[in-house]
Formats: sequence, structure tokens, C-alpha cells
Amino acid sequence: MSSKSVFGIFEDDEHLLKAVSAVREKGYHIVDAISPFPVHGLDQAMGLKRTRISIVAFMFGITGTSLALLMMWYMNIFDWPMDIGGKPSFALYKNLPAFIPVTFESTVLCAAHGMFITFLFRCKVLPGVEPRIIDLRQSDDRMVLEVELHGKQDAAALSEILKSNGAVEVK
Repeated sequence: MSSKSVFGIFEDDEHLLKAVSAVREKGYHIVDAISPFPVHGLDQAMGLKRTRISIVAFMFGITGTSLALLMMWYMNIFDWPMDIGGKPSFALYKNLPAFIPVTFESTVLCAAHGMFITFLFRCKVLPGVEPRIIDLRQSDDRMVLEVELHGKQDAAALSEILKSNGAVEVK
């Protein structure tokens, strides 16, 4: 099956939202909507699922916590063991306040860096990757709606739907 994309360019976010609803009603597949500013309600109109970035952040945070505790355990038991008054070298239940700052900072560091790197990979904005520019004004004052046609779906009918819902241009 061959597929091609049709791009609708809009000047107003309300027209974009209206077009998204009309295109979805007709059964077309919306690939992406590009806007220079956040359009409230666009995610729901496009039928996008809730993001999983919070789960990813939690996993990176747990990794940071584990690495911090592992590092402190290694330092206190193997690298530089000290016998101070017969106390155990690595007793979380007795020396908890001493371990909190390092553990917290490592958790935050790993979660923040992990989310940033995940965002770069997910949005394909890595260094050296050529950006996909549909219209030069898409980062200035225009919104672009990308709709993919599958099989025998008609591009002319889709163009008419986009134009009737406020598209300035259809490519």
C-alpha cells in the first residue's frame, strides 16, 4: 500500500482545531500538527494518548537512587572502610540523615538528564539531524497539519475538507 501526506497550513488555532475534528470524522490518519505555540485541546482533538514521560522520569530517578546507594556502600565498605566507635560502616537505618543529600541529588540529576536525553531522542532533535520543515512560517505564525493518505483515500476530498475548515494553503 502506498501512502502520501497532505499538509494543511492554517493561520488560526481555532481553524486548526476545527479541521482536526473534521479530518478525524472522515477517517483520515493525522500524523502531526506543528504549531509555533501550544494549542490547548489539540491533544484531545487528535486523540493522542497521555504521555509516558513521568514513568520514564521515575525509572531514571530510581536508577539515580540505586547508583547513589551503591556508590556510598562501595565507599564505606570496600574503598575506605573506617571503624568509628564500633558502629557499622553502612547502616541506613542508623545514619540515614548522612545519606539523604547525596541520594536526593543523584536521583534528581539522573531523572533530569534522562528525561532530557529521552526528549531529544523521542522528538528527533538530536545534533546533526536535519529538521523537517514543511513551511518556513511554521515556527513563526502558521500551523501545519499533516494528514497521511492510505490506499484509495482521495487527496482532493481531503484538500476540500481542509480548505473548508480554514486552511490557507494545502500542499
